[in-house]
Amino acid sequence: MKKLVFLMGIILFLAACSNSRLEPKPSYGNQVSEFKATDEDGKTFTNKDMRGKVWIADFIFTNCETVCPPMTFNMTKVVDELEKEGVKDYGIISFSVDPKRDTPAKLKSYSEQYGAKTDNWKLMTGYDEKFIRQFGEENFKTIAIPPTAGNDQATHGTSFYLIDQNGTVIKDYIGKDTGDQKFPKGEIVEDVKTLIQEGPYKK
Repeated sequence: MKKLVFLMGIILFLAACSNSRLEPKPSYGNQVSEFKATDEDGKTFTNKDMRGKVWIADFIFTNCETVCPPMTFNMTKVVDELEKEGVKDYGIISFSVDPKRDTPAKLKSYSEQYGAKTDNWKLMTGYDEKFIRQFGEENFKTIAIPPTAGNDQATHGTSFYLIDQNGTVIKDYIGKDTGDQKFPKGEIVEDVKTLIQEGPYKK
């Protein structure tokens, strides 16, 4: 009897381990497409520079008057927690949806306003409006519409996206409190740590 209980415990443990691996949500699983951008320091940054790290991505713009401030504040909280726990091999990447006005200098100033204290946070610009619109739709299933004539506010999604070491989009999270849903800082931190420990998703 004791042997049977022991074997059942082993089976349950192995099943739990096999189910712990983070796999893409049904709407994701694609690899981030090729891109070439300019970061907040005026340096070229491409999708190849993302390889080997776990990334959290979002879409923002510096002139945003509504959703971007709470999103960026929440991202700083994620970074603070990851740094506090000594997590390595992760990065944050924020794509501007207003590349015409968001120069590297403006992006750097924006990040400093929120006290971004890590070198792992990259802010992207240097592409055209057509690119960011298609990039958001094709890779993250989100809208990323730059400002139009007579309106200086862009339209974009408010989610954060988890990307593994091979550039595979794994899942999304709400980037700010929405109704009864609270920003899942703890879940994001744990998922980043899990991906770093387990390694990238393999089909």
